[in-house]
Amino acid sequence: MWWIILAVVLGGAAISVQAPINAALGRELGAPVPAAAVSFGVGFLVLMAVALVQGQGAAFLKLTQVPAWTLLGGLLGAWYVFTAVWGVSSLGVVTLVAALILGQMAAALLIDATGALGMAVREITPTRLAAAGLVAAGLLLSRL
Repeated sequence: MWWIILAVVLGGAAISVQAPINAALGRELGAPVPAAAVSFGVGFLVLMAVALVQGQGAAFLKLTQVPAWTLLGGLLGAWYVFTAVWGVSSLGVVTLVAALILGQMAAALLIDATGALGMAVREITPTRLAAAGLVAAGLLLSRL
């Protein structure tokens, strides 16, 4: 399990690095939305290549059979990349990431509490609420 946590931590580090890189691309292009689109395009090409190398290309043929709501992940990802490109220059990386994590924690608590989106219901304990509160405190402290 620890290797999974390490991989996710490294994914979080990638998000912190991705935001200023995408913001720099946005400055070079003169607009944040094309920068976000290019970021998604590069990611698409990389993931397509990985899927094909791993022999998972046939999975794409099932796209016509999936419920439409399951494609909303791309829309949400686009919103994330756009807000990161747009916000990092004025907020800085620490505040941007703290705000992103607070949003993730709030949504995660709601999803865990309700079992939404096919997830198992998980108890919302005082400790888990305190964790979200500490993230909120970190966001506030990042602006001092």
